[in-house]
Amino acid sequence: MSSTPIRHPGLNLGHAHAEAHEASESLVFGFWVFMMSDLIIFGLLFATYVTMLGGTAGGTGPGELFELKSAFIETSLLLVSSFTFGMASLALKYRTDRKVLVGWLVVTLLLGLAFLGHEFHDFHKMFSEGGVPSRSGFLSAFFALVPLHGLHVTGASIWLIALLGQIAVHGLDTQTKTGLMRLAILWHFLDVVWIGIFSLVYLGGTA
Repeated sequence: MSSTPIRHPGLNLGHAHAEAHEASESLVFGFWVFMMSDLIIFGLLFATYVTMLGGTAGGTGPGELFELKSAFIETSLLLVSSFTFGMASLALKYRTDRKVLVGWLVVTLLLGLAFLGHEFHDFHKMFSEGGVPSRSGFLSAFFALVPLHGLHVTGASIWLIALLGQIAVHGLDTQTKTGLMRLAILWHFLDVVWIGIFSLVYLGGTA
């Protein structure tokens, strides 16, 4: 009994998508290498944030600036978006109806944009209360870490819009399929990073 070889962590498309399955071997591996470098950057920023927790310079600390309810909403939006992207990945591999795939991708995009909207609201509120990066080392470390994650989500959302455009113009060709496979890795990676932010920054800060 033959089986489809597993080429990399993440979605493996299999023989039903033979050309994309072959092309993904080097493309997805290279993307994993890039993600590991991104993980190092976030790890350094997490370490910096922990080091600077007490560096409030007499200003407000996390207990006064953070809203746990808002952070919980943002976490829920991102977790659900990770689920919907997973459903899109399954639709890509197993479904022939392109509408199902596009539907899950659009829902994922809307959830990502809702997350960004909530996060922007939180930053605006912090700024209005004097919580600006130049106020203290703690706030500098916070705004180096959390907005960088938001910037990644913004980039991933733009990439998703571009892929939806590719699907509309070119259909599900090899380039689009491998693009979706790589974006799925990035999207789930950002979900994992946000769990770390929610646990360390928000839960730890308001505890």
